[in-house]
Parts: sequence; C-alpha cells; structure tokens
Amino acid sequence: MGQCEVISSKTVLVFLNLIFWAAAGILCYVGAYVFITYDDYDHFFEDIYTLIPGVVIIAAGALLFIIGLIGCCATIRESRCGLATFVIILLLVFVTEVVVVVLGYIYRAKVEDEVDKSITNVFNQYNGTSSDSASRAIDYVQRQLHCCGVHNYSDWEKTPWFNKSKNNSVPLSCCRDSVFNCTGSMSRPGDLYSEGCEALVVEKLQEIMMYVIWAALAFAAIQLLGMLCACIVLCRRTRDPAYELLITGGTYA
Repeated sequence: MGQCEVISSKTVLVFLNLIFWAAAGILCYVGAYVFITYDDYDHFFEDIYTLIPGVVIIAAGALLFIIGLIGCCATIRESRCGLATFVIILLLVFVTEVVVVVLGYIYRAKVEDEVDKSITNVFNQYNGTSSDSASRAIDYVQRQLHCCGVHNYSDWEKTPWFNKSKNNSVPLSCCRDSVFNCTGSMSRPGDLYSEGCEALVVEKLQEIMMYVIWAALAFAAIQLLGMLCACIVLCRRTRDPAYELLITGGTYA
C-alpha cells in the first residue's frame, strides 16, 4: 500500500512539473501584460511601485521553470537531495505568490486614489498634437475605453486646449465608432461618448490587478499539491531506500 502511494505520488509529481513549466510561461505572460498595460496608462498612474506585483510574478514564473526542471530530474532519479531542494524552492515560490496576492490587493485599493490625483492634470496638458505624450495617452484611452472627459464630455470645457481652440468641440477621440463624419462638436452630444474616463481607467487597472491575484492563487494551489507529493516521496525515500524506480521498475538500494 505504501509502495503504491509512493509510485502514485511520483507520477503525479512528474505531471505537476510539466504543469509548472506551462505555469511559468503563463505567469511571465501575466507579468508582461501588467507592464504593457501600465505603459498605456502610465500618465494616469504616477506610483511606479504598482509594477511590483508584475515584477514579482515574472520572477516567480522564472523560478517555476527552474523548479519544473529540478523536480523532473529529482523525481525520476529518486534523488533525496534534489527532492529536498525542489520542496524548498517550491516553498519560496509559494511564499512569493502569497506576497503577490497581498501586494495586488494593496495596490488594487490604491488605484482609485492614484488615478483621481493625476487624471485632471493629464487632461489639462492635452494640446491635440500626436507628438505630445499626454495627448496620445488621452486619445488612446478615449478610443479604447469609449469614454470622453474625466467624468463626462463637458469636462473638456474646463481645459486650456478647449479655451484655446474656441470651436466648442472635443477631441475626435471622443466620437462614437458608429458615427460617421463626427466633428466632436458639443452641439451634437449624441455623437460623443457619454461616460467619463476616470471610472473606466480605474476599472481597467483594477481588473489587471485581479488577473495577477487570480493567477498567483491558482498556481499557489498547484504548488501546494506539488509540495505534498514531493514530501511523500522524500519521506518514503528516507525511511525505506529499497523501493521501485519510476523509470526502470527496479529497486534502488
């Protein structure tokens, strides 16, 4: 019964190590997604420390790939030292992912305050030229999120760009996709997106943080199973060195 339990644990462990390799790629993708999205919205979010969960989850992904390699070799070779190293590194990555979850929740809660502090200032910097980074950021957000202004399109009336242009219109990025020949005129509000950008930017950034949190939680659960299986094999290896090898079907003395 004990032998069957060990063989089953080893088989599951090898399978989990293959999952770890896939998980490593997914975690790195999630971390990269955080960086890419931050680059699109960085004008609205001044706290660069918000990138910490992304950095940590990429590091966890890299470690997870190494873990998968160590785990496969240690499990197949029945190496007590390798399995012990595998469990220790896996525990470190598990702790790292718990940290990612905590930081994710902390920065998710800070998103609204950060955006609220910076978004009005960014809109006031708008000058309508493609060479200006703030203008590009605002046009990108308004097109992507289908929004206009901070709270609604009327917020543009308070900006220096609006007062300087004196044509009673908002940027063309406020125009609805379904409207042809839209000029951005405020006299035709039905042509414009009615929802403000602040709430949608906050929602988008919080959604990204939730991706990070759920990815970390999901793979932390898989790692717990990996540690359990490794401990079963390791304990059996320590107590009884004469048991069946996974790859040869023989005994190890």
